Amino acid sequence: MSSNNLASFAPYMPPPDDPAYSGRSNTSAAKGPSHSRPWFPHQQSSQSVSYQSGGIPTFNDSQAGGSGNSASEELESHNQWETRHGTRVDMLSAFAYILGPLSALAVLIIETQNDYVRFHGYQSALFTTPIIVFRAFLSILQFPQWLRTFVTVLIFAGQLYMAFRAYVDASQNGLSRFQLPIIGPIASQWLADE
Repeated sequence: MSSNNLASFAPYMPPPDDPAYSGRSNTSAAKGPSHSRPWFPHQQSSQSVSYQSGGIPTFNDSQAGGSGNSASEELESHNQWETRHGTRVDMLSAFAYILGPLSALAVLIIETQNDYVRFHGYQSALFTTPIIVFRAFLSILQFPQWLRTFVTVLIFAGQLYMAFRAYVDASQNGLSRFQLPIIGPIASQWLADE
């Protein structure tokens, strides 16, 4: 076999705008910044990151996080899905209902940033505290066992349903809040007053 039949490949050359290779001298760096890519817009920021070096081009639109993004829009999108300790929003909002007022209080103490989780903490506290007090009242006054059991089953069913709704609304419905008829607006008002 002759060497003419073998393909000749050039050695690997990094892209000219790769920041990891910007300090090295090679033929691309010697050309300077005159080499441009017409399909990528010129970046206004002081920190340029190329697509080849792992960055994602933003094209300066507000949805992608470019310079068109306002500060309030960035703050809102930042806080909407993040919790204080990095816990998932759907799990934490569902946990607010599981142990009744105890988990609601724990969620309200632990989570101070996410409004969705705090809303479900308030709604859980307002929903479960009165019905648990009512259940204790039934026990103290010696109501029939079947009635106390029925109220206990209703309490657990209500808590499980609310936990399910909080989880599903966070994971599938874009953080839409399921509000109970009287308690939900009160929880929203308390959240707005914070």
